[in-house]
Amino acid sequence: MKTLEELYPGIHSNVMIKGIKINSQEVEEGDLFVCTKGVTADRHDFIEDAKKHGAAALIVSKDVGKQDIPVIKVPDTNKELPYLCQKFYDYPDQKMKMIGITGTDGKTSTTTIIQTLIGSDLCGYIGTNGRSCAGFTGDNPNTTPDAPYLYQYLEDFVDFGCHYTAMEASSEAFFRGRLQATRFDISAITNVTSEHLNIHGTFENYLNSKLMLFQQTKKEGYCILNHDDSYFENAKKACQGQILTYGVGEDNDLQIVHFDIFPDHTDIQFRMKGKDYSITSPLLGDFNVYNLACAILCTYAAGIGMQVILSRIDQLKISGRLELLKTNTPYYVMVDYAHTPNGISKLLNFVHTLDIKRSIVVIGQAGERDPYKRPKVGKTVVENASYAIFTYEDPRSEDPMAICQDIIKEFDENNKNYEIVIDRREAIQKAIDMAEDNDMVLILGKGNETYEKLKDKTIYFNDIEEAYQALANRKIREKV
Repeated sequence: MKTLEELYPGIHSNVMIKGIKINSQEVEEGDLFVCTKGVTADRHDFIEDAKKHGAAALIVSKDVGKQDIPVIKVPDTNKELPYLCQKFYDYPDQKMKMIGITGTDGKTSTTTIIQTLIGSDLCGYIGTNGRSCAGFTGDNPNTTPDAPYLYQYLEDFVDFGCHYTAMEASSEAFFRGRLQATRFDISAITNVTSEHLNIHGTFENYLNSKLMLFQQTKKEGYCILNHDDSYFENAKKACQGQILTYGVGEDNDLQIVHFDIFPDHTDIQFRMKGKDYSITSPLLGDFNVYNLACAILCTYAAGIGMQVILSRIDQLKISGRLELLKTNTPYYVMVDYAHTPNGISKLLNFVHTLDIKRSIVVIGQAGERDPYKRPKVGKTVVENASYAIFTYEDPRSEDPMAICQDIIKEFDENNKNYEIVIDRREAIQKAIDMAEDNDMVLILGKGNETYEKLKDKTIYFNDIEEAYQALANRKIREKV
């Protein structure tokens, strides 16, 4: 807690501030309500609601008339917010080494790998799979949360004794200004393909938002780049810190010399500083070879020795990523977060290197998100999978059927290997009921997330749990 005067010297107010909120419905007694402007809402319009919930003071950027609680006017509440939160929580980001990972695909996997290689007792994680540190786990409202959550989480990590934070740094977070107060010790990019054009408008804007991570890296810090990515040169030009690269070429700081992918592991040969390292990774797919290379280089740059890093490779596990369920059936069921054309294509290419007969995919696309991506996802699935079942996936205010129609709108008469089952639970059941010996059912898009965002509510929903229930339902029917 801090007084208002501690946050804004010269205000001469001893009002105690318990927390910082930007959602009037979340305000509690003693909170400071910051009237930011969102995509669809101006929080200045919710001042009365915030006061009813107990707001102790207001931060505004326009005239709001006379109020019965202290009001502080700033030029831009959105720009003010992260610096205010940073100060309120005593600059926790400056008490740890901050590791930021951006990219279209692989952010969650790479940050999770980094946390494992450093050790969760020393390294916190913030991203799609929530937040965790030192045995603590919790939910996370966004891949990269708004500043009031972010700095509270970072303060928690400091209190838990963490010395590092590995976090997913999304393009939207930079676009919204959530990370503008944070300076990173280590930054890395996995890859870049088209995504989130509904937010950024153009691919160039999307790319530039991602590259802001490197512009916010300390000059004495490290920028880790994928030398094999199409936008390597763009990323290189944006870097402030020392550049380290990974890729297949001999000129990389961490060279991917060779790898062999098996159904249950991957054998990899890396070379760094003239020394070869042969490892066996429990992670599958060529994309995870790159994710691991990126994570190793980040962890090494953070000061962790190679022997420690190598000793922890066998501990790697990424919840909701290539998660093969224990089914005890002659067919297979896998859950994965893949939701972009690039990620889906790489996943299906990997799956078809395994000894399977058919791939049956359950997938949707999120509402109020990039509509330009939907037909690309549809074509990628039907051209690479044996059969597709399109369904809802966080439709929000959009009509789920309309979203599915967007997915299939570029299909031609040759694309007949699909159907639409709007209800996701029914779609998962349908896919599992269809499975025959040696088939692979792939439930994509949500990973281990525990919610579905519908028109007027958010419900609990987990693809892994639903898949196990569908398996149980099928077994019951087969016994009858």
